[in-house]
Amino acid sequence: MEVRINKYLSEAGVCSRREADRLVEAGAVTIDGVTAVCGSKVSDGQTVEVNGTKVAKKAGKILLAFNKPEGIVCTTTDKQGDNNIVDFIGYPERIYPVGRLDKDSEGLILMTNDGEMMDKILRSANGHEKEYIVRVNKPVTEEFIKKMSDGVYLKELDRTTNVCVVEKVTKFCFRIVLTQGLNRQIRRMCENFGYKVLKLKRIRIMNILLGDLKVGNYRKVTEEEYAELTKQLNGD
Repeated sequence: MEVRINKYLSEAGVCSRREADRLVEAGAVTIDGVTAVCGSKVSDGQTVEVNGTKVAKKAGKILLAFNKPEGIVCTTTDKQGDNNIVDFIGYPERIYPVGRLDKDSEGLILMTNDGEMMDKILRSANGHEKEYIVRVNKPVTEEFIKKMSDGVYLKELDRTTNVCVVEKVTKFCFRIVLTQGLNRQIRRMCENFGYKVLKLKRIRIMNILLGDLKVGNYRKVTEEEYAELTKQLNGD
C-alpha cells in the first residue's frame, strides 16, 4: 500500500505532517536514496531516510504529560543547548512536544511519538481547551476580568482573541481557559490593559490535568485519559 511521504513520517513518529512537509521541501528526506518531493509516495519495503538517518518502524504510541520548568525551550533541535525540552527529559524513545509553552512559562505540555494525534491537537479551529493560572503585578479587578473574557485586539498580531472563560482566583491571580494559541497570547492580552505577567502556569490540556506532577517530572498518560482524549479529538 502506498502512502504520502508526510503521512508516512507522521505515522512513523518522526514529526507532524506539517513538519514533514518542511523537511521534504528542504531536501532532507529520501526514498530509496532518491530525494523526495511534496506528494511523493512510499510503498511497503522502501527505505526512507531523514537527514541520512533511516526511519525505523514506530514503537507503540507514547503520550506523556510533562511539567515543564521555566527556562526550558519547546524545540526538537539541539540549537538551544541544555535547555532543549527533548534533551531535558531524556526519554529513551523519540518524542516531540505537542505545541509550545514559552520559555518563561511552566506547566503542562504533552510529549508524543504520534504525529496524527499531534496534528489533531494543534488544529486550534477544533476549539480544544487549555487552562492556565496566571499571576500578575496588579490587583485583578472585575473590569479586567470582563475585558479579558470578551476578547482582546492584539495590535502586534492584528488579531482579536476569542471570547474565553476568565475567573479571579486571588487578589493577584486569575484562571483563564483558551481555545486558541496565538504567540504569547496571555502575556499580550495582559499587557494590553497595563498588567505584567509574573508567573504563568498551564494546568490542563483538554481532559489531561497537570495535577500534583512536580516541576521537571513527567508521567505516562493513563489508558482512560488516552481514550477520552482520542474521543474528543475525533469529535465523538
